[in-house]
Amino acid sequence: MKTDHPIYLFLSAGAEAFRVLTGGMRLEGAYRFSSTTLKTVERRIDGLLEPEGHAGPVYVVEFQGQGSERAGYNLLAKIGLYGEQCPTRDVIGIGVFLREGDVPGYPGGLCTSPNLVRIVILEQILPDWLAREPENPYLAVFAPLLIEDEAELRARAPELWQGIQTAPLPADARELLSQVMEFWFFERFRGLTAQEIWAMLNLVTPIQETRAYQSIFAEGKVEGEAKGEAKGETKGKANTLKRQIKRRFGRLSTAAEQRIDAAAVTQLDVWLDDILDTDSVDSLLGKEL
Repeated sequence: MKTDHPIYLFLSAGAEAFRVLTGGMRLEGAYRFSSTTLKTVERRIDGLLEPEGHAGPVYVVEFQGQGSERAGYNLLAKIGLYGEQCPTRDVIGIGVFLREGDVPGYPGGLCTSPNLVRIVILEQILPDWLAREPENPYLAVFAPLLIEDEAELRARAPELWQGIQTAPLPADARELLSQVMEFWFFERFRGLTAQEIWAMLNLVTPIQETRAYQSIFAEGKVEGEAKGEAKGETKGKANTLKRQIKRRFGRLSTAAEQRIDAAAVTQLDVWLDDILDTDSVDSLLGKEL
């Protein structure tokens, strides 16, 4: 199930979204939210909350919708990379997992330092919390992830949807929460048509006209275009490098050609920069990032 886009939308809804997603943590003071790519290694943080006008900690939030053995180290890596760029700030990592079984076993001490890393397991905290705050729309949006019985989820869908529409929310927060819920209903019921999900939620607006529906397909289109552009850029640089090597050294072995074809665009850039200073193909391609 896709989680990055809806979690970004959810966290952008403000401090209450952060409180719910982190199991009760509160932001003290003003914070600026973003989803940030660490440029040096192209590692994207699901949610980054940076203090505005005060010395509070920075929160690096990572949501894991399914089990991954790398999740713990991924979170630690992003904490370290952000801290390396901003070494005078306190950084707290928050790993949010849907189920207890999704929490990685390694590193073994992941949960032992709450001042550095905090682990939140939604299936443990949200059901009881929803019972205490049944009308909290920030809790309702997680129903498609947490209610395993599809018949129960279908039956509760109109109530959950109306809870968001009638809650005393700012218009922008209502729109964001609506998008998140629609998005996860699409992901949960992939076999249903838009009209069937529309009927399930008792929507007045045709679901094709909703922001979540458009976001899903727009995101897919943008991702496809971005991947196509990146692939084209890599291929173009690889071909340029091959031509330069052949002009300089007169030949290119099959092994060297295969290595060039398999290289990332950042590695190709290094080789292109070094082509005029190297004395052999082996010397050039032996250089690592």
